[in-house]
Amino acid sequence: MKTFNICLGFLLLLLGIVVTVVQGQGGTRVGFYSATCPRVEAVVRARVQAHFRSDPTIAPGLLRMHFHDCFVQGCDGSILINGPGTERTALPNVLLRGYEVVEDAKAQLERDCPGVVSCADILALAARDSVVLTRGQSWQVPTGRRDGRVSLVSDAANLPGFTDSVDVQKQKFSALGLNTQDLVVLVGGHSIGTSACQFFRYRLFNFTTTGNGADPSIDPVFVSQLQTLCPQNGDGNRRIALDTGSPNNFDSSFFNNLQRGRGILESDQKLWSDATTRPFVQRFSAAINFNLEFGRAMVKMGNIGVKTGNNGEIRRVCSAIN
Repeated sequence: MKTFNICLGFLLLLLGIVVTVVQGQGGTRVGFYSATCPRVEAVVRARVQAHFRSDPTIAPGLLRMHFHDCFVQGCDGSILINGPGTERTALPNVLLRGYEVVEDAKAQLERDCPGVVSCADILALAARDSVVLTRGQSWQVPTGRRDGRVSLVSDAANLPGFTDSVDVQKQKFSALGLNTQDLVVLVGGHSIGTSACQFFRYRLFNFTTTGNGADPSIDPVFVSQLQTLCPQNGDGNRRIALDTGSPNNFDSSFFNNLQRGRGILESDQKLWSDATTRPFVQRFSAAINFNLEFGRAMVKMGNIGVKTGNNGEIRRVCSAIN
């Protein structure tokens, strides 16, 4: 009997660990729709894959959109609401892409299980599927979010910016319950996607008043390459990969680039020059560390300010409040 009790206790301990792993931090859980809409993940995955086949840039677009959504009003799909004065019209959000993917998945799910799946959950699942499609590692996404009813352009003012110092970045992440490790690993999402020349060209020509005017933290050889791609009076909308090592693969080369002075955005490169973030850049240069911690950080971020239970709503279409 004593042996039985020990074994039972051990099994209960294991069960507790499993429950802790699959539950989110804000009332969400893995498998939330298992009874009410069991095909939700398959539907979202299929729609993301279909759009990705015709336009691979959808993947980084969806990943950024989830990030920008969670940092304003919490992960409640507020960024998806269209109209004057909404988050969607804020300067950091005007170039985001992938809205049509979320709407496509929502339309299918409304046919399969009307009024059940939130737009916020669709976006969280689509972000994960985007990483997988670009050869990143998958993770379980807790669901159960409800959609918010508030979307204001003014609320987007505190989104992380490309000129932010490390201290400012840490303050913005800390305000939402994310620590320094979360900051660095989530910025690693820049392993895929691009930036317009207008957001970093100042680093190439007008950053200093001495020498060639370039940001001294950039590798001189890389400066020349970027100056050719983004000439001083050239098209500011031309897009350059944020990870020039493997722009279409979700991997750890982004962090190797930072160590070589090849970060495109000023805020990214500062993660290597700052003593508090440099150890994390070094750690995540190993793919196994980056993949593991990115999934964990995405689950943590995905539970910022979530609305569950009777809060919020389940929108009929993602671009408008019911």
